[in-house]
Amino acid sequence: MKETGTKQSGSALSVAADNGIDGRIFRTMAGAAALAVIISALFAPWRITTGLLVGGVLSLLNHYWMRNSISAGFALALGQGTKPRIKLVQYVLRYFVVGAIVFAAYQLNIVSLPATVAGLCSFVVALFVEAVREFYFAIIHREGIN
Repeated sequence: MKETGTKQSGSALSVAADNGIDGRIFRTMAGAAALAVIISALFAPWRITTGLLVGGVLSLLNHYWMRNSISAGFALALGQGTKPRIKLVQYVLRYFVVGAIVFAAYQLNIVSLPATVAGLCSFVVALFVEAVREFYFAIIHREGIN
């Protein structure tokens, strides 16, 4: 595996373990999906819980794939490596994989489709949490004010 700007030891959790914005978004996505699954396990039918779980896991997998394929594309554009065709193909292929898994789970009647879409939206929750965090630090530290 070619080294990029971050250390890569092979697993999604270790790659996202850094303290940068990508790591915070990944951890927030995982936390939001886990919290939704735990709450729905207590109060909702099992198909909703399963849908949230499948959607949350697919959202994390999609984020990991997107990060790898975009970093490969930038490395190629900057002339830092050979053509990483597999990783660039993953950028498009990930949509088909996510769609096929959601379709199969829905056809097998093991997930609720709206709950699966809600689980896939854990990225949106993570972006809002990061935006609130950035606004907080901008107000507290008065960044950008002369």
